[in-house]
Formats: sequence, structure tokens, C-alpha cells
Amino acid sequence: MNAEKTLFSKRFRGYLPVVIDIETSGFDPVRNALLEIAAVIPEMDGNGRLSILEIHSAHVAPFPGARLDEAALAFNKIDPFHPFRFAVDEKEALQKIFHPVRAAVKRNGCTRAILVGHNPAFDISFLNAAVARTGIKKNPFHPFSTFDTATLSGLVYGQTVLAKAAQAAGLAWDHQEAHSAAYDAEQTALLFCGIVNRWGELVSADARPARGGEA
Repeated sequence: MNAEKTLFSKRFRGYLPVVIDIETSGFDPVRNALLEIAAVIPEMDGNGRLSILEIHSAHVAPFPGARLDEAALAFNKIDPFHPFRFAVDEKEALQKIFHPVRAAVKRNGCTRAILVGHNPAFDISFLNAAVARTGIKKNPFHPFSTFDTATLSGLVYGQTVLAKAAQAAGLAWDHQEAHSAAYDAEQTALLFCGIVNRWGELVSADARPARGGEA
């Protein structure tokens, strides 16, 4: 294990933060379908700064009997049965996401991944429901602990809506791309990395010794 991996594993108490965004056919994780999932895996340099390393995503076919709410589909502009979505079933989609997450957890000397999301209670509820439906035994994510960028953005920027928080952080925001899992996950990851890095800079500044002779 090298110094960078040790630094990452210690920074979040052995957890690897992985940004997840999920698009669905409604608000009920048991009855509504998971339609898109994206994961952004960060890396940490020798100075403790985070940046995006990998982005993984999948379009997901509705599970048999899933409820498809028209209002939700109109909002995220997803046609669940469009042939060019090249959607896969839930189990294949989760395995596509979980495999690189498990590899990153191991590579960084961490014990488990922790879900980072913007209002992540929604994402983790759908993730856990899909894991239960598919019978996947080894979920790399903590089952209930999360990092919430809505809360962090409210503290740092006074904004809790993702688009407004991203803009307050100086990030570009494309309203045409918004509400795709891959786009929202990447923007959330940029927001999270920026906040963690900004905090690191503040801590480093506070730790610097005062110059002698200054009033």
C-alpha cells in the first residue's frame, strides 16, 4: 500500500466516498423502476486533494411489474423502452457499477464504499431495493450511512439545489443534460471534491504558524 492509498483510507475513517446518482420512474423504491445509475470514483493525490478518476453508468430496463409514473418520466425525459437506450437488467447494471467500486475500495485500502449523493436518502433507498430484488450478496456500499452534498452545499454556498450549488461553486451547468444520471453524478462529484479540497485548504491555513513579530 502506498502513501496515497493510506492517506485516502484514513481521510474518511476507512470509507471510500463514491458519488451515485439514480434516475427512476417514481418515488417508491419498491414499486418504481430504477432506470439509470451512475457512479463516480474519486482519487486523492499526495496533498489530500480529491479529483475524479472514473465514471461508470448504465441504462436499466424496468423490472417486471414495475410502476412507471408518467410525471417522473416527463421530468427526467426517459423512455424506458426506447431501443437506443441499450438498457440492461438491474443485476447486470449493478454488477457493472459494483465491480469497479469494489476494485477501488481494495486499491485504496478502504473497508467499504460510502454513497455520496445530492439528497442521498433517495438514491440509497433505490440502490438497496435493487440489491434486494436481484439477490446480490456483496453490496460494497454502507447500507445507510451517506455523505450529502445538499447539506454540504448549504453550509458552504448557501444553496441546496444541485444546479444552484454547482453554479455557486463556479461550475458550468447544462440544463439540457441535467437529470441524466451520468451528468448529475459528475456534477455532484465535482461539487463534493471542491468542497473537500476547500476545507483542506482552510485547515492547512489554520495550521500554519504565525509569523514572529506580527501584531
